[in-house]
Amino acid sequence: MSSLKQSFNNVASSYEKYRPSYPNEMFTHIFNYANLNKNDSLLEIGCGTGKATEGFLNHGYEHITCIEYGDKLAQLTKEKFSSYSNVQVIHLKIGNLTKISTHLLFPGLLFILWFVHIPSKEPVYEDINLLYKKYAPYLDDRDVPALEKEIEERSRLTMESGHFHQLKVHTYHWEQTYKPEEYIGLLNTHSGHQVLQEEQKQALYQGIEKAILNHGGYITKQHAVALYLARKK
Repeated sequence: MSSLKQSFNNVASSYEKYRPSYPNEMFTHIFNYANLNKNDSLLEIGCGTGKATEGFLNHGYEHITCIEYGDKLAQLTKEKFSSYSNVQVIHLKIGNLTKISTHLLFPGLLFILWFVHIPSKEPVYEDINLLYKKYAPYLDDRDVPALEKEIEERSRLTMESGHFHQLKVHTYHWEQTYKPEEYIGLLNTHSGHQVLQEEQKQALYQGIEKAILNHGGYITKQHAVALYLARKK
């Protein structure tokens, strides 16, 4: 497993603790688009710690096969849903998502979820950006593409195989407030932060903690998720 792919696996418990859950409205859009029956079988590729799985289960959809590349993530998710007899979690290395979807989703539906980073110009984030410029310039988010550009590119990637059509995209926005240790915990679940050298990472995180404390002790993060829905031809 490459270092970037391994990064999520190395922080499985933190991923479960600090990553936000998906909004309830998102599942409503999936169910309306797919016209799913609660006895239908769902295949989830790259389930992580089961954040989306949990949403399906909460809505009564319990026939789910989860495939996860990281062994620690898969084990955590298997234990998390051990009380559900129809939820199967499989640790499996995935090569090509489109190829697997093509073979396994006939005649079904493809849905892809992406958390999209939204940069902020709030004073606390301006101070934090100075820290990124000093300790990890390649993580500076000031040149991150706009949400519309991200959606355009992801839409192209979703459809380029030619196996899907009737693409529908939804976006969801919400804010969440964090204490310094919670925000740093969230950052540490991202692959770009995980691969930093330890000394570099600690200097960055100490600076971020100080910046948040200097701005009232809390930081508000705007989250955004893009949902891509498509039908197999």
